[in-house]
Amino acid sequence: MNSQTIIIAFLLTLFAGLSTGIGSLIALIAKRTNTNFLSFALGLSAGVMIYVSFMEMLPNSLDLLTQEFGAKSATLYTIFGLFGGIAFIALIDFLVPESANPHEIHGVEEMRNHKRLKHTGIITAITIAIHNFPEGIATFMSALNSLEIAIPITLAIAIHNIPEGIAVAVPIYHATGSRKKAFWLSFSSGLAEPVGAIIAFLFLLPFWNPVLDAFILSAVAGIMIFISLDELLPSAGKYGKHHLSIIGLVIGMAVMAISLYLFI
Repeated sequence: MNSQTIIIAFLLTLFAGLSTGIGSLIALIAKRTNTNFLSFALGLSAGVMIYVSFMEMLPNSLDLLTQEFGAKSATLYTIFGLFGGIAFIALIDFLVPESANPHEIHGVEEMRNHKRLKHTGIITAITIAIHNFPEGIATFMSALNSLEIAIPITLAIAIHNIPEGIAVAVPIYHATGSRKKAFWLSFSSGLAEPVGAIIAFLFLLPFWNPVLDAFILSAVAGIMIFISLDELLPSAGKYGKHHLSIIGLVIGMAVMAISLYLFI
């Protein structure tokens, strides 16, 4: 694992995380929520992550483990990795109070509602950091394996972070009454993802080997599948544009399929 690959992986994770700033700007500037765009974009992100998980990451994990343990054991270990990743992100979701969950839907129209929230902006930001750092691990570790896989995943998570930025800025604005604080705290909340990358770098890379690589691939696949099914598609549905999100899902899968085919 050379230093250039690690730096690129970290920069991709930083880009994905700080895309919450785009959502922050939308919340502070736009007069209404573009539900068509958000529904389509969330579906597109889900399509990219679901396709690459099932068609690239899990097969790669199975291949690596088969070389070490044989086909039968490798299949079992891949299943453990997949559902271990799902359990990890589901546990974090369970520990985050629903009222503070950054993936709860908010519209920019709420910026004109001056009711104050019980939670302060800083507590909300801390909660977001706890909730989002697994996405940073997923982006960083996928980039270490393959840039061809990591770049579309990075874009997918970045798109997914746009409505998240709105969801962060709205309650912080309500809590503080300051649009400036709402933007900067929302923007900074994206740093939770590069923090996830740093944790992965410190605690996983020193033990890097083909078996760990395979388990990371399957676990990251589990994390991305859970995010897609539990957050992205339901969020798109809450915006009231179900068919647009499904169109985005199919297009995201097709784009990912074509890109992977071109790199064969």
